[in-house]
Amino acid sequence: MNVILEVIGWTGSLLIVWSLMQARVLKFRWMNLAGAFIATVYNAVIGIWPFAFMNLAITVIDIYWLRRLYRESHDEAIYQVLAVDADNAFLHRVLEEHAQDVQEHAPNFAIDGDTGTDAGGTRHTFLVVRGDEAVGVVVVRDLGDGVGLVELDWVKERFRDFTPGEFVYRKSQVLSDAGFQHLEVVPHDATDLDYLRRVGFHQNGSRWVREVAAA
Repeated sequence: MNVILEVIGWTGSLLIVWSLMQARVLKFRWMNLAGAFIATVYNAVIGIWPFAFMNLAITVIDIYWLRRLYRESHDEAIYQVLAVDADNAFLHRVLEEHAQDVQEHAPNFAIDGDTGTDAGGTRHTFLVVRGDEAVGVVVVRDLGDGVGLVELDWVKERFRDFTPGEFVYRKSQVLSDAGFQHLEVVPHDATDLDYLRRVGFHQNGSRWVREVAAA
């Protein structure tokens, strides 16, 4: 068999297997699509039609889900924001379940930290949900005079290729309802900067800031 054709066949198979190891749903779909498409072509060329048909079906299914994922990524009917108390039992369960990942993204954050005025103002906590699944948490400390400091903006790894935080910052009135007019955040590392730009923040000294639209 042609060596190049053999390499193409193995590439498709490896991409499909590798895609199954991905936690991020978008990355999984793209890799699975690429592998299935390559496998479709490979099996059609060598005349193994049952496998060609199977991989063609997988390709079509991946295309369907990619289109749906991109369409729903900015849909307020799909993602909603719930304002919850800082001692909410479900909020604590989510953060405890993902404690290691949360700490990697916000090393100085502790949900059990002081939430009173001695710590610089009360905390406002928001759950981003997709249906009945919590996909992200945003915690903002009230610094007074309408200013809020974002202490945590965390999203489950599965949804990290999207920007669920935009539903807190742009597409709901939870921040203005809480009395915020201006937000500040100190990025943990450089990987946060593209996300901050996408949800409307801009750099101002060592912090990134954005205004809160009035309700």
